Amino acid sequence: MKTLRFLGDSRNRLCEFSPSAKQNAGFQLDKVQRGEMPNDYKPMPSIGKGVEEIRVWDESGTYRIIYTAKRDIDLAKKRFDELIRTIK
Repeated sequence: MKTLRFLGDSRNRLCEFSPSAKQNAGFQLDKVQRGEMPNDYKPMPSIGKGVEEIRVWDESGTYRIIYTAKRDIDLAKKRFDELIRTIK
């Protein structure tokens, strides 16, 4: 099983999800750790190669988790930060 590593305040943000979204997010992250694909995801090439967005839906709304299963996490974080600055 692959190791899961949270960056910044991402673990705290995940804890803020609704109970059902948090449970589903945990299930989806477990799938990624086992080398499987999450149920609802899309590639995020604007952030970096191998970066995916998991989408979790429940009655309260949509929740998103950005992850990479590759070792390019530093590059992905840099590009994500650049993308956020561009949006603001």
